[in-house]
Amino acid sequence: MAGFNITVAGDSAINLEFGNVISEKTNGLIRAAAQTLEADPINGVIEFVPTFCSLMVVYDPCVVGYDELTSQVRGKLRGLVATTGGIHRVVKIPVCYGGDFGPDLGDVAEHAGMSAEEVIAIHSGHDYLIDMLGFLPGFAYLGGLDERLHTPRLATPRTRIEPGAVGIGGAQTGIYPLASPGGWRIIGRTPVRPYDPDRESPILYAAGDYLRFVPITPQEFSLIETQVESGTYECEIVKGRATTPVQAGTAGERSEGREASERNASKHAAAPQVDAVPQANQKEEDEDALWV
Repeated sequence: MAGFNITVAGDSAINLEFGNVISEKTNGLIRAAAQTLEADPINGVIEFVPTFCSLMVVYDPCVVGYDELTSQVRGKLRGLVATTGGIHRVVKIPVCYGGDFGPDLGDVAEHAGMSAEEVIAIHSGHDYLIDMLGFLPGFAYLGGLDERLHTPRLATPRTRIEPGAVGIGGAQTGIYPLASPGGWRIIGRTPVRPYDPDRESPILYAAGDYLRFVPITPQEFSLIETQVESGTYECEIVKGRATTPVQAGTAGERSEGREASERNASKHAAAPQVDAVPQANQKEEDEDALWV
């Protein structure tokens, strides 16, 4: 059974605090709490906002008062158990590492005492849990970066980082969904759009999902970028052995799902013709972890 503290967040929200250590277990408790409260709604509750170590519950004080809300929350979450294991939803993000796409890859490699190829292999070698979204629409704070790749932020942040830039900042890694200032070390770039306000679902993923970085060549980057611009590229979403594509370009129809193997996905990405890309019908962190 998990304990949590309730704190006030203004006149129309409360925070359920599950601790002060960023971990997969804490994230599992937050997801379990949100799922439980969504499945058994409290009248007057408007929204749930997951963060690293807490869940914000936004409510209408004209419908439900603080005392009644906190009483119901405690009752519904009595005996809460973390959501762990099972089939995960993994969004595959193609990334071109190094060169103009990743100007800081060499610095990260030098800091780690390894080659650029080793950095790429480690960075793309496992799935990253999305602990929370913040800073920018679609900016995912990811847990699980290999300690060998922990690299200090730039002493002087850049005034502009391009959309799709993949970086490392301290003990974290992530994708800049929009152009932004930032101090993370940029090691690559993805041609997909984590955030697109013209899509039916503007953000490709949610807290509790996982991201998997897939290395691609500059030629593949150009192919995918072309499809993204035309609204016909789809990121692959893996659930166990099944995959469900999700559109990663501009507005368009979303498919109901399809089965696809890793081999077929790789084959499509490397094809020399643009029309070969899938079509769209279809553990504690450092104290300044939130700074990018």
